[in-house]
Amino acid sequence: MSESEALPRLDGAVAVITGASRGIGAATARLLAARGAAVALTARSAEAIDGIARDLRGAGGRAVAIAGDIGDLGWVEAMLREVTETLGTPTILVNNAGMVGPIGHILDCDPAEWARNVTVNLLGAFAALRAALPGMVAQGGGTVINVSSGAAENAYEGWSAYCAGKAGLAMLTRSIHLEYAGQGIRAFGFRPGTVDTEMQGEIRTSGINPVSRMPREAHAPPEHPARVIAWLCGPQAEDLVGRELTIRAPELRARVGLPS
Repeated sequence: MSESEALPRLDGAVAVITGASRGIGAATARLLAARGAAVALTARSAEAIDGIARDLRGAGGRAVAIAGDIGDLGWVEAMLREVTETLGTPTILVNNAGMVGPIGHILDCDPAEWARNVTVNLLGAFAALRAALPGMVAQGGGTVINVSSGAAENAYEGWSAYCAGKAGLAMLTRSIHLEYAGQGIRAFGFRPGTVDTEMQGEIRTSGINPVSRMPREAHAPPEHPARVIAWLCGPQAEDLVGRELTIRAPELRARVGLPS
């Protein structure tokens, strides 16, 4: 299946992508911009997202970079206001920002680091949703994609914080669907599988569980989950709204145009 057949045009859409400095977030920003969306990239690394935004503008797209900490809930609200003032009301929110640490057994984890993980992986996504939702509802709808994980339902040794945060995020997706589907909000949880990112490098270094011992070549490139995210932004995904989806599902891969 060709890209033009599988992926929707997103002309007129305004997308906010958290954790957009690298990996899945950066690949998603590039692909959504290529499909016509105006893109707001957010991350802590100003240099990284500034460079991506410049590239997208150089290619004729509309893009802004807003650096800050997704764990700072006040900053999240200010960021969404800036996006609205600069690009327009967001129609797509990709809650991609996340962290895996602290990696270690529960008794070895620092409580403050554990709480930081849940703040980034769950509360940050909630804050971004809460700031974006009024505008989406007012204009009749929008798409929210929460980047989830198999860790949302499977416990992995050494990942208690990550598993707990992702489990909460999965329930947040269900709650969005329950409360706002009737107002045009399309919510998805998306599990991208293991992807060749810096996070996977951190996981490999730990050596604590089977995922950490997977060879690098076993992980997918970030462009694969980015393709699914772009596809979910279009009307062809309507029958999947409200669900937790995994990139490993053969039917989804076929519909998106990924290799089996």
